[in-house]
Amino acid sequence: MSDTLLDWQAAAMPTAHTLTGRFIRLEKLDAARHADDLWAALEGPNADPKLWDYLPYGPLSDRSAFDRWLAGHQAATDPWFYTVVDQQTDKAEGVISLMSIVAAHGRIEIGHVTFSAAMQRTPKGTEAIYLLAREIFALGYRRLEWKCNANNARSKRAAERFGFSYEGTFRQHMVVKGQSRDTEWYSMLDSEWPERQNAFERWLAVDNFTDGQQIKGLEAFR
Repeated sequence: MSDTLLDWQAAAMPTAHTLTGRFIRLEKLDAARHADDLWAALEGPNADPKLWDYLPYGPLSDRSAFDRWLAGHQAATDPWFYTVVDQQTDKAEGVISLMSIVAAHGRIEIGHVTFSAAMQRTPKGTEAIYLLAREIFALGYRRLEWKCNANNARSKRAAERFGFSYEGTFRQHMVVKGQSRDTEWYSMLDSEWPERQNAFERWLAVDNFTDGQQIKGLEAFR
């Protein structure tokens, strides 16, 4: 038998309060407030052409379909969607969610990571992951999951950089956009979080950046 948790209590569910960082803040998705910014960021002329490649939906080049997509995610509780808002410009630049929420067992996943081109190769995406991880471990979760298409090299690199551990591959796990998908699983545990948190916070610190560019990589702090 695995370790016995004599004092285990179920984790709490995410709430709608804003998670605030130095570069970005995570607001509960509000289609009425965020739609115009997100449309420009995710489907505008400067959007990442590869943004939708490994997501189960998109591209959403029709504005009415895009608005329905946002409204559906706003209404959902699992996945629980946040909008990523730039602290300097107050512009919404992406969305991200907590999903596969099993509070009774303390298990939750970060998913639907949809970051605009303006967020890529900046500290903003890393800070979004940090804010979510800090929040879920504070809510009492024991296990934070990250899953991605086995062909999605960018997502796999990100998981490893953030400090998730590779656990294995579910072969022929699902069919997405008419293609068979193998899914790679990663996790981070509550026992690992203090060390990961320290690394995130040292990496995000003011003295680790010069003219917006990192001095040391995140892995250097672990």
